[in-house]
Amino acid sequence: MTVIAVAVLLVVIVVGVVLIHRLNVQHSERIAAFHYSNVLPGIGRRIRRRRRSAADGTVEAPHHDRDRG
Repeated sequence: MTVIAVAVLLVVIVVGVVLIHRLNVQHSERIAAFHYSNVLPGIGRRIRRRRRSAADGTVEAPHHDRDRG
């Protein structure tokens, strides 16, 4: 009985290791397929600054705040 339990436990561990390995490979392939950063930092990136009104010099509210009423 004990031998069967140990064998089942080892099979479950092996299946878990194989599953984790396959998930890591998928994750690595997904990361390699999408480039999240630029090759040269700063090129193509735009710093978002709030627009200032030319008349009074105040800062305008962001777009999502204006829609709230």
